[in-house]
Amino acid sequence: MGVTDKVWGALTSVIKLEDKVNRQADAMKVQQQKIEDLTGRVIRLEAQLELLSGAAMIKKLKGN
Repeated sequence: MGVTDKVWGALTSVIKLEDKVNRQADAMKVQQQKIEDLTGRVIRLEAQLELLSGAAMIKKLKGN
């Protein structure tokens, strides 16, 4: 194998690696967006739980 073949092989490997890195970066962006969406949903659920718990306590106190 000549020097040219080795250089060509190395360049090909770098190009393939760059493509894989770019695909991983895109996948990470999608996953990060999903995580942020889920975080927002959890925050809304926590707020609803606190409101309902507070309303239940008030109702319980008024009932006594």
